Amino acid sequence: MSIFKGAGVAIITPMNEDETVNYDKLKELIDYQIDNGTDCIVICGTTGESATLSEEEHIETIRAAVSFANKRIPVVAGAGSNSTKTAIYLSQEAQKAGADGLLLVTPYYNKTTQKGLIEHYTAVAASVDLPIILYSVKSRTGVNIEPDTAVTLAKTCDNIVGIKEASGDISQIATLMQKAEGCIDLYSGNDDQVVPILSLGGIGVISVLSNICPQDTHKMVSSFLEGDVETSRAIQLRALPLIHALFCEVNPIPVKTACNMLGWNVGKTRMPLCEMEPAHADLLRKAMKEYGLNV
Repeated sequence: MSIFKGAGVAIITPMNEDETVNYDKLKELIDYQIDNGTDCIVICGTTGESATLSEEEHIETIRAAVSFANKRIPVVAGAGSNSTKTAIYLSQEAQKAGADGLLLVTPYYNKTTQKGLIEHYTAVAASVDLPIILYSVKSRTGVNIEPDTAVTLAKTCDNIVGIKEASGDISQIATLMQKAEGCIDLYSGNDDQVVPILSLGGIGVISVLSNICPQDTHKMVSSFLEGDVETSRAIQLRALPLIHALFCEVNPIPVKTACNMLGWNVGKTRMPLCEMEPAHADLLRKAMKEYGLNV
């Protein structure tokens, strides 16, 4: 059974002035997402600045998200690492915290072979009972999950149930779905490819755009799944300029800037991420205005 269908928000982690996690603001953001149709909260992913959270902060932020969501929608916890032992630890702690599923990015920097990926994911999957979504994003980690690898994992590990595909390679994704024959749930990891990926059998998106446009992101997916491809496509195409602006600098700098432009006071990104370049901020503000957001 799928962890979720529809739009999952890769939610930001709001910060106080002293760069501690702002849990009060996180509760507001989660309530806003749920009130506006989001189907799943994905906490402590790349967009949530997991790379600069300590392990203690990471686990506490997962606990907080689970508590704030309060079973209204599923919470999927980012628990990946370039260390298999750390990924196991974070996954087990996320399970103890009450998460409904895990998102596990490929090991970064040290990377690994496809054989190593199978061993890594198999070890993490064996350590927990939660359903797992693999996360393939070569542009950030330097390693790709090949279609055969994803299929092998889905067929040999009962709790590996999905993949967030952010390779940007539609041909690879098509090959994956051809080989999978329904054994793995597919989620778009790129906001500009939601409809193409749905057309290949995807069931949802794990979205950055949803932080600021949850209703439209949800409708883009739900319309397609209900057979209204025209509405889904229209939302996708209308959102493209805004999506491109949200990725004109490395994520999550633009989306966190956008949230602050909307008056949400979510704080800064942690170093080494820095303030957005003025020219890019102007581009982002223009795209938000043209989309109809009140900035």
